[in-house]
Amino acid sequence: MTIPRPTPRDSAAAPALHARAMDNLSFIRSTMERATAFTAVPGWGGVAMGVTALAATALAQSRVAREEWLVVWLAASVLALAIGGWSMRVKAKRAGTSVFSYPGRRFVLSYLPPLAVGGLLTLVLVRAGLYSALPGTWLLLYGTGVVTGGAFSVRVVPIMGLCFMALGAIALFAPPAWGYWLLAAGFGGLHIIFGLIIARRYGG
Repeated sequence: MTIPRPTPRDSAAAPALHARAMDNLSFIRSTMERATAFTAVPGWGGVAMGVTALAATALAQSRVAREEWLVVWLAASVLALAIGGWSMRVKAKRAGTSVFSYPGRRFVLSYLPPLAVGGLLTLVLVRAGLYSALPGTWLLLYGTGVVTGGAFSVRVVPIMGLCFMALGAIALFAPPAWGYWLLAAGFGGLHIIFGLIIARRYGG
């Protein structure tokens, strides 16, 4: 009785089949990752950002000079972004993913450009002495970043961004004194309200 032996063609086909299977698995994995929404948007972190904004509102109201008011809000924005970034990283890690996953990168890269534009416009408006235009500008551009980033996240995120944009539009055309309270309503109130919704529905 003779024992069949694999021909050279058979032995060459096996690695090729294995390679094609690995390519197919990589393609499926990549497709699933691209279709996944970024769910590590922080809920409790958003609440903390809102509390920071309300504290900044109270502190800024006691400042007579416009420059002091500006310093308070800029310091609060840096602190809020740090809280948001840290809480997003913690939430992503808890979910077994990363902020730098494909959905996370799409969220961040869509979220940051409007904030960068807001920083540049802040310099321009301050140099021109147009402090009253800052609340509307900040709310509009932050809301734009949340909407564009939220396109790759859960549905409630872009809705929050649209609410920021609505407050920003009101602030641009309302009396200047309204702008400071609209800042509190947006960066304080909206962050807390939507932060609680996200924390409840999407795990913290």
